Amino acid sequence: MSIKSDKWIKQQAINSNLIDPFEPEQVRNIDGQKIISYGVSSYGYDVRCANEFKIFTNTFSSVVDPKNFDEKSFIDITSDECVIPPNSFALARTIEYFKIPRSVLTLCLGKSTYARCGIIVNVTPLEPEWEGHVTLEFSNTTNLPAKIYANEGVAQMIFFESDEECDVSYRDRGGKYQGQKGVTLPKT
Repeated sequence: MSIKSDKWIKQQAINSNLIDPFEPEQVRNIDGQKIISYGVSSYGYDVRCANEFKIFTNTFSSVVDPKNFDEKSFIDITSDECVIPPNSFALARTIEYFKIPRSVLTLCLGKSTYARCGIIVNVTPLEPEWEGHVTLEFSNTTNLPAKIYANEGVAQMIFFESDEECDVSYRDRGGKYQGQKGVTLPKT
């Protein structure tokens, strides 16, 4: 298994629609304003967060249960910024839609800019032949409110390619998150 470079990512994005929309260079400012970078990096791709957020709230004293998830545990907002309450979390999704090749495993890692502020992005695998918008989970580990920004870089995807294809891919087994669009809550 080998980690894939910027050259491979660009080639896959063009030939196989790996990432859509795709930014072939690192974008660090827009209209002269500094932003948290997104686009191709040396050995990965920095994804952006869309402006749709689900912020965890305990207003209804719900139990967080992945087998019986209560949608009232979140409030929905659409905004260019999301303020996560102290010691809480929010869900969002990538702007980018992914189509992972059968011989590739992709890992989602948090960006250091957010980690240095106590905002952690959950490490998530994108399995062979999975496709969709990635649902991102941001944990605010601080005792202060924390802000994340839509349309800017929030996480990095690292691509690992095997020298052989897997026997059963995510698509083959009918994975429950296949083709997801928007912020997707837990399913069983």
